[in-house]
Amino acid sequence: MSATPRVGVVVTDTYPAEDPDHDTAPLVTALRARGVAAAPVVWHDATVDWAAHDLLVLRSPWDYPERLGEFLAWLDAAEQATRVLNPPALVRWNLDKRYLGQLADLGVGVVPTTYRTSLDDVRDDLAAFAPDAHVVVKPAVSAGARDTGLFRADDPRALDLAGRILAAGGLVMVQPEVPELSQGREKALYVVDGTLTHAIAKGALLAPGGGLIGGVYAEHPERVDVTAAEAEFALEVVRAVDRATGSGVPLYARVDTVDSAAHGLVLLEAELFEPALNLHVAPEVTDVVAAAVVARLGECPAHRAPSGGPRR
Repeated sequence: MSATPRVGVVVTDTYPAEDPDHDTAPLVTALRARGVAAAPVVWHDATVDWAAHDLLVLRSPWDYPERLGEFLAWLDAAEQATRVLNPPALVRWNLDKRYLGQLADLGVGVVPTTYRTSLDDVRDDLAAFAPDAHVVVKPAVSAGARDTGLFRADDPRALDLAGRILAAGGLVMVQPEVPELSQGREKALYVVDGTLTHAIAKGALLAPGGGLIGGVYAEHPERVDVTAAEAEFALEVVRAVDRATGSGVPLYARVDTVDSAAHGLVLLEAELFEPALNLHVAPEVTDVVAAAVVARLGECPAHRAPSGGPRR
């Protein structure tokens, strides 16, 4: 039997009061109960010996958008030192929302989207909408609705936001508004190791005219039921991700969906990097995640899963 395996749960060191990390503490506790030496580790802490870990599980490095180059360099170094889940290749793919176009090509329903590298193209996109229609403008690389705005198509602030995104070296996404999102009908469906575990509604986030409702990113998760069609859709998204990337079944996935009048049931985002699992509203899922991590530890070349907890 191998020595006690060591798992680092990858986090950062500060969180806004309105967006705390609810997942790491219960997950670390559940892993320790299974005989794993688990602890949170800050991704940009230069004193951490990444090679001393048998596995790193990405959880809440939520400051990465402001330090993207640094984070990508860390991801390269961590991958050289040990095993990382979800896999770094999958994370890199998932960081750029152009993956939605690849999934659409594989038959997944998505919101119609253009991806633009010039302000003239964005201007043409906006002009193609009715003046009183609403559109969403956002960067292809973002998290927490950063630099994301909901505007009337003829609002000059939409083009201003696109200009700022381009000036920062980003790619601009332009989408029609999905009214059901403004009504708070988005659902986040969670798939852990290929099994649907729970779903939440986050509530509406974007304020008309740009910015966030209340001025800050603040989800208000509530547990919701899942229809059979939504469950199958979430699993099909995960299968499509595997077909697109060859990365296999991810340890965790959050599949953001909305059932819309205009487009049907569509994917808004497949979060395969650092989604909040919202274990505080689905506490029984903590054990499912911990068991999945232990099972993945059993796949590491130098270690087998510890004998002190259930295996499934």
